[in-house]
Amino acid sequence: MRISFLIFWFFTGMTVLVTPLKENFGQVPTYSFEQFEPLINKKNDTTYVINFWATWCAPCVKELPDFERLNTKFDHKKLKVILVSLDFKRNKESKLLPFVEKNKLRSQIIHLYAPDANAWIDRVNPEWSGSIPATLIYNHNQRIFHEGSYTFDEMVTIIDKLITN
Repeated sequence: MRISFLIFWFFTGMTVLVTPLKENFGQVPTYSFEQFEPLINKKNDTTYVINFWATWCAPCVKELPDFERLNTKFDHKKLKVILVSLDFKRNKESKLLPFVEKNKLRSQIIHLYAPDANAWIDRVNPEWSGSIPATLIYNHNQRIFHEGSYTFDEMVTIIDKLITN
């Protein structure tokens, strides 16, 4: 009996070892703007790249791989990429989370649920019309806001300047 038990536990343990671990994608908290706002006003030695996007926005989706590449390019620098999804709350489970998993997004992702955009857009940047994609790149010295798509090289140039200043 004892041998049968040990054999059972041995094979159970082996199954765990050969079963691939599922990635922990889908960890996407939903924030109100009040919860999110401190992330756009940090005063430390890190450079932040905050991209506003949605799964239904084709230009947004097209540039997401470039934001992911920033994590690799600047992994030795103090850089934090935050992807802020503006997807509708009702689509978080059905569209946003499957999209994050399918595309294996590794940047920090926040689902911003702040339905009254007119109440918070100016607090991100007074010049922002509210269209996406939109990106805020900032550190304690400078803030650069861009409405529209960025290329990877454009972002690298801006980040290099911010990091060296």
